[in-house]
Amino acid sequence: MSGIEFILAGMLSAATPFLLAALGELVVERTGVLNLGLEGMMALGAAIGFIVVFEGGGHVAAFAAAGFAGVGLALVFAGLALGLRANQVAVGLAVGILGQGLSSLVGNSYESLTITGLPKLAFPGLSDLPVVGGMFVQDIIVWLSLVATALIWAMFRYSRLGLILRAIGENPAAARAIGYRVTALRLCAVMFGGAMAGFAGAYAATVYTPLWADGMIAGRGWIALALVVFGTWLTGRIFFGACLFGAVSLASLVAQTENWAVPSQLLSSLPYIVTIVVLGIITSNKRLLKVNGVASLGEPFGP
Repeated sequence: MSGIEFILAGMLSAATPFLLAALGELVVERTGVLNLGLEGMMALGAAIGFIVVFEGGGHVAAFAAAGFAGVGLALVFAGLALGLRANQVAVGLAVGILGQGLSSLVGNSYESLTITGLPKLAFPGLSDLPVVGGMFVQDIIVWLSLVATALIWAMFRYSRLGLILRAIGENPAAARAIGYRVTALRLCAVMFGGAMAGFAGAYAATVYTPLWADGMIAGRGWIALALVVFGTWLTGRIFFGACLFGAVSLASLVAQTENWAVPSQLLSSLPYIVTIVVLGIITSNKRLLKVNGVASLGEPFGP
């Protein structure tokens, strides 16, 4: 298998942790809430998901448990940021640190252990294509993440719920004035984002790399946050960005295996370098951010 075929075959699975977490954060930010705790939620979801599978609970139970763990941390965030109207940046950072600490605590006795991942499912008629055929042989979670992407895109584009969530993010006072329960809907969005972050962590630890190692999320939560800005709060662009970062992470592995004359540390940091560069390019376009941005993002709101 050539380097290009390897990257194309693994791009979607490498992108899935980024995509799941970023989709959840997209819904959260569309309501005007900024949750910087994704890294900790993913880390705790990874630890809980791995433990459930290792102890014989199966992947379905693992993803459910990881989702509940993510929701639990999301409720802590919501209680402070929405209930007490504390600074969302500070609360998000604190919750992220809490999640990472809890993941280290509960996963301590499972360090370096391995489990069996999920089997690959081929897309009939397309998996045999030359070069790109590997893209159509993926596990069930990858296929479900594509479905989730399409559903969230359709919700914001066509549904009444999507319109309400966007209205809350643009002008929460006006939304409440016409009868919408702003805080309740924001709470639901934050819980959904926490569940998606938990799923992302579970996928990373039980499917993509089926082992537990402290710190294995390794900044994926921060990249997922950056993806929302990279995609200018649009679902399709976020999907494209997740695929790009997935491909970049695999390209660094290909470069290491082919013994390029580049330090391995630099190659490993390539996804984060790309993140910084892309964010710099996107945020320099003020018109783009103004058109697609969320007016009340990060601003506390309450009675």
